[in-house]
Amino acid sequence: MPARIPGSIAVRSYQAYIASPLTLPKPLRIQLFHTTTTRLRDPHGQSNRSRNPQSGLSTPISEPSEATPSSLKAKPDTAPSTLSPFLFRTGYAAWPKRPPRPFPPPFFSPPSGSFSDPLSTHNRSHDRVNGVPILGVTNGDDALFAGERFLCVNDGVGAWGLKDRGCAGLWSRLVGHFWAGEVEGLAQGEKDVEKEGEGNGGGVVGALSRAFEKTKEALSEPNAWLGTTTVSSALLDGAAEGEGKAVLWVTQLGDCKVMVVRPSASIEENIIFRTEEQYHYFDCPRQLGTNSPDTPEINAVLDKVQVEEGDIVLAMSDGVTDNLWEHEIARILLEARDKWAQEHAGEAVAGSMKYAAREIVLEARKIAEDVFAESPYMEKGVEEGLAIEGGKRDDISVVVGIVERRKEGAG
Repeated sequence: MPARIPGSIAVRSYQAYIASPLTLPKPLRIQLFHTTTTRLRDPHGQSNRSRNPQSGLSTPISEPSEATPSSLKAKPDTAPSTLSPFLFRTGYAAWPKRPPRPFPPPFFSPPSGSFSDPLSTHNRSHDRVNGVPILGVTNGDDALFAGERFLCVNDGVGAWGLKDRGCAGLWSRLVGHFWAGEVEGLAQGEKDVEKEGEGNGGGVVGALSRAFEKTKEALSEPNAWLGTTTVSSALLDGAAEGEGKAVLWVTQLGDCKVMVVRPSASIEENIIFRTEEQYHYFDCPRQLGTNSPDTPEINAVLDKVQVEEGDIVLAMSDGVTDNLWEHEIARILLEARDKWAQEHAGEAVAGSMKYAAREIVLEARKIAEDVFAESPYMEKGVEEGLAIEGGKRDDISVVVGIVERRKEGAG
């Protein structure tokens, strides 16, 4: 069931059953015979697409244009002294509950040229805002961003797909795009924003607020599109007090989740931090966007976490956490990491993060598609007095980053 919009009434679909006459020993079954070899259309759109999740090491960034802000362009001449001593080695994976639709104009530009044309742009991302390639990756109504210091997963509220000019996926992607740009600008000192102490996380909440305002401006007339999105992020922000420690600023609004896992001998002790979901009421999370009363300044929750080299940070949409319990996520993550290390000794550690993200998505999808499975979503529904069984079919998105110390001389 898609998450609800504040003030809306949940719409559910029930199977209609034909009651058999009492004299019949068995329920009436209707068998359909087809004379053609045409395959019946899968109601969930799964039959014509790969069963493998979309995955990668870091979210792609298209070639910058003249209109691209300098904060979003690569900086090969950045002085090593200005770089954070710690960084993420990342991987991500995603699985949409239905085939994604392209963004509406003017946020989508069709490719130019043919496949054989050397000037063709058919192989590039064509999602743009204000003439600039949109950062991150879209997964159904979710959006992901995986960078060396900033991880982000936003979950667009799917109920907007039932409304005219509703496009929650565009809202989640643009908020992530502008947020990543604002955070990068703060990191490189390109914006006149003071660090406002521990209560503001170096301006990360302020960056979210500005990103939200830019999103509202981009999606106003004459290009008005409706939608809301939950947000979550983790920003790795330099060294903390004590040798080998770093500060992680975690921001959350809604029902996505950020977890920090520190490998240890005990499964119960692996998870050293997790965020708490925020709801208006069951299945209606706090969200930013059209008609929502929530704002970053008032409703975003900021946490400061001390992390060390080897800690693993996960940002996940509720498509993961509604189908897997936290201890299951930690177990799958660490088992996948260990398996990768055994089979790919000497290879880059980022590959293990991509593999772990894929394994988490595959396990969450298995539960989501099982109508008889026990799941956290079912447990929450039962606590609300609802007859819910099985997993929750939803967009499943996860970004995983392991904290590493930056090597000397590395940009």
